[in-house]
Amino acid sequence: MDFMNCAGVRRRSFLQLGLGGLLGGTVFQSLTSQLAASPTAANPAAVAKSCILIWLDGGPTHYETFDPKPLAPSEIRGEFAPIPTQTPGYHFSQHMTKLAAMSNKLAVIRSICHEQGNHGAGNHYMMTGAPPRIPVGCGAFVSFHPSMGSAVAHQRGHQNGLPAYFSLPSMTRSGGPNFLGAQYAPFAVPNDPNNTNFRVRDVALPEGVNEERFERRQSVRRRVDQLVRITDAAAADPVRALDEYYQQGQDLMLSSTAQAAFNIHAESDEVRQAYGRNSFGQRALLSRRLVEAGVPFVVLNEGGWDHHTNLFTSCSKRLPEVDNTVATLISDLEQRGLLDSTLVVMLGEFGRTPKINKDGGRDHWSNAMSVLMAGAKIPGGQIIGATDRQGYSAVERVLSPENFVSSIYRKLGLDPNMVLYTPQGRPSHLVSDPTPIDELFA
Repeated sequence: MDFMNCAGVRRRSFLQLGLGGLLGGTVFQSLTSQLAASPTAANPAAVAKSCILIWLDGGPTHYETFDPKPLAPSEIRGEFAPIPTQTPGYHFSQHMTKLAAMSNKLAVIRSICHEQGNHGAGNHYMMTGAPPRIPVGCGAFVSFHPSMGSAVAHQRGHQNGLPAYFSLPSMTRSGGPNFLGAQYAPFAVPNDPNNTNFRVRDVALPEGVNEERFERRQSVRRRVDQLVRITDAAAADPVRALDEYYQQGQDLMLSSTAQAAFNIHAESDEVRQAYGRNSFGQRALLSRRLVEAGVPFVVLNEGGWDHHTNLFTSCSKRLPEVDNTVATLISDLEQRGLLDSTLVVMLGEFGRTPKINKDGGRDHWSNAMSVLMAGAKIPGGQIIGATDRQGYSAVERVLSPENFVSSIYRKLGLDPNMVLYTPQGRPSHLVSDPTPIDELFA
């Protein structure tokens, strides 16, 4: 499906960003960064080897997911009923049945808020932990700061021939590397793994070209490059950044581990059915396979959550799929012994307005939102923070995007207070407020 948000940005438009993002001026500058301290030494609580971040683009409603308000007036509480969870005294909305039944494995944060009430700015803030420095339009693709995925890729590096950062099917609007360089941009997989003939394009050598012949071609190209390029060029040489990006592509084609990770057809019919035989479900399964192969950061970018109209009809169809897929992903990771080392996160750029509008939808609302987290030894059965009785704003344990992003970095072994340096030598903290959410580390 090709979802559109209120800014008229279709999900397909994200696919067109790949090359354009790489050719952008700041993105193409290579890295001259330094660590302020050893991330592992600075973070003894780090346990996660990988993160699967499920991004519900458009701003999912908190009322109809994890923060229902059954005692509010009808124009606020909406059409869905609350259901009890495994966490005594707490409820989810009626379509989150499987996640409610496993809430003892989850932490739901109800009190993250910010002041960026449009898609472009809200996306940037939640994906980077840095508010935009200038006003940003609703449909903008912006990159003022490295995204979480790019920062993790920069620190972890790629292994087994697989890039360190994937985004399925496309990069989020602020999912790029900014000054870290093109080699830390995500590897997008636009193909639908639910298709019977699914394969990742250009991840295998062309027919008739074996490894030896391929390497000879690469060797010739490198010799030609030496004739036309100053080999000791400045570290910010954008061509070098692209070379590293291409090298990752070469490694990907020659890696048996990568080939195996993408072979979703090796999964049993039972497992594939459990995840859901739809694009979202099969991308979640592919995310698990990538994590299993050693990829440290995977974004599952799922559009269509900008419900200004027909919210209840749409959510009645889509929420059961999301509920099933995410619950299955968490259970599958646990059964495979991967949950303690894998952080699973689900969120969007903001929540939705308390009052249902005349078109049966809710509008943008950044004063309240809900974020689901699981895995990485996060204590389960937690509801962190609270909104007021009608869900207008966070009132207990009020938290910021910086707190959220710092927590992810800490779980993955990165020090959110580390200082990176741009090619121009300007220092930039990974996160301006490196304070994590303590409850996630208890």
